[in-house]
Order: sequence, then structure tokens, then C-alpha cells
Amino acid sequence: MRDLDSSLVHSSWLPVLEPLQNEIDEIFRKIDSQTVTPALHLIFRAFEESLEDVQCVIIGQDPYPTAGHAHGLAFSTGADVHPLPKSLQNIFLERESDLGIPFSTSGDLSSWSKQGVMLLNRVLTTQVGVANAHTKYGWQKITDAVARELGRRDVVAILWGRQAKELSRYFTYRVESAHPSPLSSYRGFFGSKPFSRVNEMLLAQGKKPIIWE
Repeated sequence: MRDLDSSLVHSSWLPVLEPLQNEIDEIFRKIDSQTVTPALHLIFRAFEESLEDVQCVIIGQDPYPTAGHAHGLAFSTGADVHPLPKSLQNIFLERESDLGIPFSTSGDLSSWSKQGVMLLNRVLTTQVGVANAHTKYGWQKITDAVARELGRRDVVAILWGRQAKELSRYFTYRVESAHPSPLSSYRGFFGSKPFSRVNEMLLAQGKKPIIWE
């Protein structure tokens, strides 16, 4: 598929994404003249692992708008990013409260994706320096299709924030709460225990739990 880096997008995703090629092309036309984050070749990085291996999906809002922070996996950053984005700091605080795992100094969540945790934003791009700049560009149709397919496979979903909760209808197994942003984290994100709850749901399905370190 044009605009999908074959080194990142696993071939198992093509039956889901190829029917949406026209919509993807239209989005790329809209962002062509902008300074976009994540970098163009990383936009579809959440699809680098096999669809068959996805056990859990964490759905957020849109990428970090700060230049150099987003690298294609929702909430994740490069290991060299310091200080960590506030939302990710709150995720680590909740993980420590939930599972006792110490606060991490690296924001790279690639180890989660390697275990079958898909890190997916509702909207896959934004303009550098502008949060929610691309919410009306059509990404929702693509992520709707992805959520529908994941839900059909009984993937466990963590839905953080209003935009993510729009996809709740697709998932039988799900954990919903406020977004970990400092603006909303105290409205139900802290204390929601998403990590242990996901593992309980996976074990109930006879699947391996995620090591959230």
C-alpha cells in the first residue's frame, strides 16, 4: 500500500487497511504541507506486529504534539526523551500503584508492543505544537475499522479518554477510564488498575498475562 511503510506495517494488517486506501490517501494529501508528528514513516508503527499476536490494545487520543516526542506508538516516546510527557508519567504512577513496578526513566513502551499490546491513538497524526489538529481529517474511520477487527478477536481494550471510549461498542473485554492527562487523570484514571485488570481478563481467556515492565 502506498504511504504504508512495509518495514513497519505487518502484512496481516493489509486486509483491514487496504479497503481504506482512498481515505488514507486523502489524509496524506491534507497533511502534505504540514509539519506533522510523528514522522511520516512512523505514522503506522502501531501496525508493525502481527494482527494475530495482538492480545491487548491501548487506545488514546492523538500523538504528543511536542516535536520529537511521538514515535508512532500511543503514549510511548523515544528512550532519550526527558522529561517524560505528563500523561506517560501518570501512566507509570498508576502502574506502580497497581502492580508495584517502579517508575521508569525511559518512556519507550516497545517492550509492551512486542508482547502483543497494540498502542493505538484514535487519531494517528497531529501538527507539531498543536494538540488535536487532525481530529477532523478522517482518521476515525480507519481506527474504527481496526477496533472492529480487534474486538471480533476478543482483544482486551484499555480505553483512556472520551475519544477512545467512542470505540467501546466493539469490545467485549475492556477497561475504561479518564485519560491520563493531568487535565483529567484525577477524574477516574488514578486507581483504575488497568494493568492488573487486563491480565485478569487475559487469564480468564486462557491467555498469557502481559509483563508490564
